[in-house]
Amino acid sequence: MLKKVVTFEYEKETKNSVRYKEVPDEGTAPIVGSLYVQKWFAGEIKPLK
Repeated sequence: MLKKVVTFEYEKETKNSVRYKEVPDEGTAPIVGSLYVQKWFAGEIKPLK
């Protein structure tokens, strides 16, 4: 099985979570798009892989 590392950048905070926006490789479409991660887990992480 092929593995792919997807990079996300901080977009904004909501009440209980942090929203990250996918940074797709140049010339490719996003795989996931936006990702919501709970604040207790995300902490101060800005780039997420």
